[in-house]
Amino acid sequence: MKSVKISLSSIDAVKSFVNTVSKYESDFDLVSGRYVIDAKSIMGIFSLDLSKPIELNIHSEDQFDEIIESLKPYIVA
Repeated sequence: MKSVKISLSSIDAVKSFVNTVSKYESDFDLVSGRYVIDAKSIMGIFSLDLSKPIELNIHSEDQFDEIIESLKPYIVA
């Protein structure tokens, strides 16, 4: 499992993010405080505080580089 910080600052960004991660069979979790949400769930994402970056856990080893490349617009340093 690898983790990156992402920022989802608008409704369109959330929809685009969910479409991107849904292309992969791997599991993705968003962690905000004590809450862990399936990153493929739009309703779940909107239950989080999106005003600050969220930790994304990626449960994939074989496609990791491809996944990171597709998620670059959302990743924050």
